[in-house]
Amino acid sequence: MGISMNLVTYLVGDLHLPSSKSANIVTNFMGTLNLLGLLGGFLADAKLGRYLTVAIFASIAAVGVALLTLATSIPSMKPPECNPRKGGHCIEASGQQLALLYTALYILALGGGGIKSNVSGFGSDQFDSSDPKENKSMIYFFNRFYFCISLGSLFAVTVLVYLQDNVGRAWGYGISAGTMVLGVAVLIGGTTLYRFKKPQGSPLTIIWRVLLLAWRKRKLTYPSDPGFLNEYHNAKVPHTHMLRCLDKAAILDDSAAANEDSKSPWIVSTVTEVEEVKMVLKLIPIWSTCILFWTVYSQMNTFTIEQATFMNRKVGNFAVPAGSLSVFLFISILLFTSINERVIVRIARKITHNTQGITSLQRVGIGLLLSIVGMVASALVEKRRREHAIHHKFNISAFWLVPQFFIVGAGEAFAYVGQLEFFIREAPEGMKSMSTGLFLSTLSMGYFVSSLLVSIVQKATKGRWLKSNLNKGKLDLFYWLLAVLGVINFLIFIAFSMKHQYKVQNLSSIDDSAEELGNWKDLTLDNKEKKLEADEKVEA
Repeated sequence: MGISMNLVTYLVGDLHLPSSKSANIVTNFMGTLNLLGLLGGFLADAKLGRYLTVAIFASIAAVGVALLTLATSIPSMKPPECNPRKGGHCIEASGQQLALLYTALYILALGGGGIKSNVSGFGSDQFDSSDPKENKSMIYFFNRFYFCISLGSLFAVTVLVYLQDNVGRAWGYGISAGTMVLGVAVLIGGTTLYRFKKPQGSPLTIIWRVLLLAWRKRKLTYPSDPGFLNEYHNAKVPHTHMLRCLDKAAILDDSAAANEDSKSPWIVSTVTEVEEVKMVLKLIPIWSTCILFWTVYSQMNTFTIEQATFMNRKVGNFAVPAGSLSVFLFISILLFTSINERVIVRIARKITHNTQGITSLQRVGIGLLLSIVGMVASALVEKRRREHAIHHKFNISAFWLVPQFFIVGAGEAFAYVGQLEFFIREAPEGMKSMSTGLFLSTLSMGYFVSSLLVSIVQKATKGRWLKSNLNKGKLDLFYWLLAVLGVINFLIFIAFSMKHQYKVQNLSSIDDSAEELGNWKDLTLDNKEKKLEADEKVEA
């Protein structure tokens, strides 16, 4: 966060790149970082395990930040200094000067992707979901996990941003590199305390295989009873009638039955594999509607920071760095994650009688709504800022940006925790890291959509909306566009979430309670009824 939140000011101020190009460099970097979470998730689930993946990719990230420190501290990597606001002609950084910067950013993106897709899943591995007490603690874990991330971000946008702007980028990025090394040391130091889950093979292979077999067997008729499907009675996941076309992958047809390898996974899938693929596909509609939140959020890293450079940032004789205004974003996140855990969840539990209090999709919905309000606030503030700058030759206070930081930060506190919890809890057990990567890809796509929107708006308006000199542009109309898109997206999200059926949790705890009652043949009549009730809950 110490890199992404203030990178745009370096690109515009030191490298003299246009505002729209600088915004796209930041959003493409963040988009790639989160997209590479899918690679990290795949490696963890297929071969390395979450612990080893985090350790390796955190080391790669440290190398990336070290290279970034070099790229921003070597004088020959920057064009001659100038001040475009005083009418000077500024030379943009050349391709050779940008080469080391891009190399550093994308090595960092590779390392960051591997960390982000696995660290939360590795944390959730430390809880036994079959233990009611530990399962309840896991709900708090996601909230506290993000609270700690936000503490680090708060340090980044205050101390690190100040050092970058006033002491030197080398100091700001050098400290980031040092903290990455420290992070790896802390992770390895706790090795003897962790619970480890072995990788269960590539989930992408399973998904591809089930889809391929379902297509090959599309002309076969369904069996009269689902019990005839391959490994139906040994399935670890209850059979469902959703996406019934995929059930054909588990049909053992006559020609395959005559084959010696009739149970080969490339000839017939098991019901467990089919149901796991169904779970993943069931996440896609919700996934698609989460993207726009991060498109909105990306404006806090780019154009909002750029706005601050055109506003009065002085508090007495001290000029607040533009990137440090993001502190209000993270104060809001910290505040609302605390309120969520200590107030909202507890009140909601009493009202809904649900362990979670607020469901993960309800959290996401609140986040989407707040993102719309945040863009409305951004548009109103930008219009006021530009009018004062043009008509009154007066720069309004940068603290007018606080409402949009605060509202979007509150939205993130709901949306991030809700999405993270949704994708991890709703995913099959062996696909948690990949599912976290799927969640991170919503962030990735949000940043890429932002870059795409900026490019489209630039062409459609012939550069009239988004200019390097914001006083000559119409950034407020870009914010209104995002608000309108947010409303449309929210209505689609409501439609999808109303149709979504949550995965049955804690099947193992129900099975364990049945085992405690003893084998079926030894049960009393009363206990047999309890066992039937437990089975009915699983079916429901």
